[in-house]
Amino acid sequence: WRQYRQACELHLRLAPPPPGPVCNRSFDLYACWGDAVPNSTATVPCPWYLPWYHRVQGGVVARRCGPDGRWVTDDSGRTWQDNSQCEDLAQVQPLQRQAWLLEQFRLLYTVGYSLSLVALVVALLLLLLLRRLRCTRNLIHANLFVSFALRAGAILTRDALLLPPRAAPWRGGEGTAVSPQAGPACRVAQSLAQYCVGANYAWALAEGLFLLRLLLATSGRRCLPAFLLLGWGVPVLFVVPWVVLRYLYENEGCWERNEKVAVWWVIRCPILAAVAVNFVVFVRIVRILVAKVRAHQVSRGDTRLRLARSTLTLIPLLGVHEVIFALAGEGEGGGGLRLARLCLHLLLTSAQ
Repeated sequence: WRQYRQACELHLRLAPPPPGPVCNRSFDLYACWGDAVPNSTATVPCPWYLPWYHRVQGGVVARRCGPDGRWVTDDSGRTWQDNSQCEDLAQVQPLQRQAWLLEQFRLLYTVGYSLSLVALVVALLLLLLLRRLRCTRNLIHANLFVSFALRAGAILTRDALLLPPRAAPWRGGEGTAVSPQAGPACRVAQSLAQYCVGANYAWALAEGLFLLRLLLATSGRRCLPAFLLLGWGVPVLFVVPWVVLRYLYENEGCWERNEKVAVWWVIRCPILAAVAVNFVVFVRIVRILVAKVRAHQVSRGDTRLRLARSTLTLIPLLGVHEVIFALAGEGEGGGGLRLARLCLHLLLTSAQ
């Protein structure tokens, strides 16, 4: 696919300019389209990178060029295109099913992030408007809530600029597309989404460190500037290099695919480090709570219930569940197992 894309882009650059109004040449991530005259049907051979090309090499892909010199679009606003002669019928049904599942996953986390965003806004208003709730602890909570809200808003905005997932047999059935007009805006939204995700993990770490300091009877007020720097400043240190590397070496689509593993790990490593440190902090906090219960520093009434409730509250608050997915790895296992893990991860993350 990459070789086909590179050959297409080279051909489009070297082709002479059209003598009059035409439908513009382009590469739509599937086939290579040259200029087409208005009121005509353009056809190109089936792309040779398709795994089943030997069975469809006589077929063509078709598009229509309208009288206004623009490619004809369908009801959804996407360019109309007939790929039927290039499809392998044995592959179509499984890929359509996978595309349908991915669309359901997208709907799942969209609902989760939307509900979370509403709940976070209400919680933030309560924390900021009620004076008796204003303290260092709740200020840390408020920043964590803001990071969650920004994460949800940035992801929903990015998805609004992406076309819905579709069956993409040449790329494993997980393709998403972005219109050329929305490409730069979508990349900016993707960059902001990555920053918000990084800030969210950083503030979860700050929350864990703050709670640990409180349990150790150490004042956290003096550390507030350090927590602010950790939560909002540290993500810049790895998101900016990631943006630069993506622009230089993998400037494709909406930057939603991570085919160059080295570039992806620039942003993934700090997040995994934050998850690992927060897990250690979580274990330390639980051990301190257990020690306090055993030492009768907590009232005897329902101590076990209170301990269990505190522990269960800390798991989503500190993102401890992320450790399971980090240990499981990304993209490992069979198709069904991978989709089940993806569904669970999206559900927990969006509703966290």
